[in-house]
Amino acid sequence: MANEQQLQQLKQKYQSVLNAIQQQGASLKNVHIENGKLLIRAEAPSQDAKNRIWDEIKSVDSTYSDLTADITINESLAPQQQAPRTMGAGVGSSGHRTYTVKSGDTLSKIAKQHYGDTGDYMKIFEANRDKLSDPNKIQPGQELVIP
Repeated sequence: MANEQQLQQLKQKYQSVLNAIQQQGASLKNVHIENGKLLIRAEAPSQDAKNRIWDEIKSVDSTYSDLTADITINESLAPQQQAPRTMGAGVGSSGHRTYTVKSGDTLSKIAKQHYGDTGDYMKIFEANRDKLSDPNKIQPGQELVIP
């Protein structure tokens, strides 16, 4: 019964972290006591969401000595983008996906991820001419159409 009491105490202590996991659209996989610590295992939809969850962990207890947090990224958890699909030619046609630019991304890197070839970056640039004036200038948070 001591484990159950410890679990409740630690869940209470880290309740704001559990709330942050939910607010960030992450999927909570496990919450239990392991090796005398609270284990929280979750999948976040993005690096940004993962960082926000870690910020909350550190704000509760900067040492988090009584917590083991295993937070991975699963981009399939990201909500489907709800951008209007009427801008630009062909954007509304089937087979087009959207991608939200992350810090450190380049069009070449995104092309490699989606097509397997960095040289296909111009396909993405051409499909996003309404938003981009230069293939070398993309910003984190921009939503790009992946044709």
